[in-house]
Amino acid sequence: MKKIFTPGCTLMLHKPKLAAKMKKWLDKELSGVDENLVCCHHEPKLPPDTQVITVCSGCDKRYRTLYASITVISFWEVLSRSRNFPFPDYHGQEMTILDSCPARDQARIHDAVRNLLARMNIRIVEPASTRDKSTCCGDNLYGTAPSGKIKACMTKRAQEMPVQDVVVYCASCLKAMHIGGKTPRHMVDLIFGETSPAGVFEPDKWHAEVDRFREAHRLV
Repeated sequence: MKKIFTPGCTLMLHKPKLAAKMKKWLDKELSGVDENLVCCHHEPKLPPDTQVITVCSGCDKRYRTLYASITVISFWEVLSRSRNFPFPDYHGQEMTILDSCPARDQARIHDAVRNLLARMNIRIVEPASTRDKSTCCGDNLYGTAPSGKIKACMTKRAQEMPVQDVVVYCASCLKAMHIGGKTPRHMVDLIFGETSPAGVFEPDKWHAEVDRFREAHRLV
């Protein structure tokens, strides 16, 4: 089975250096892992019986629903099975978690993420709406509602988080929690002991940045 690591557009915009570290670790852990930077919104033209290793829940959903000959596994699942990753220790710090919309029905991702948080000695305080009951951060309104309404929805969702630090595994969720006044902690940053800067977070500017990246990463 051919294995392909697909970091996804938003991770490459957030911290490409960490995507490179993840690829390097996968090479040691699994060996023979190629990399695919073609955006999942374009036809990837991957050979049958390819397994895609993703970081992005949106990529995960598109690959598993659009391509019958391709299997998909999240990077978090692969990492949660490892016994040799140098996880940082957060000494029991309390954080809550926002499960992303595309992974709402994917218990395998929920479980893997929480397993990793436990291994980093993070105490998770679950919000009222979590796992398969999780509600959107507000970003899914983009394109159908004005920016002010989107940001109001993001603030409302952020206020539902029971503690200040919010674990996310989606870059748009990161932006939403920042807009809502919380401190987002992206899983990618947590496993490497880094903070999660908001970067470009205004909805129009963020989506324009994503669109430019998508168009620049298609097969020619």
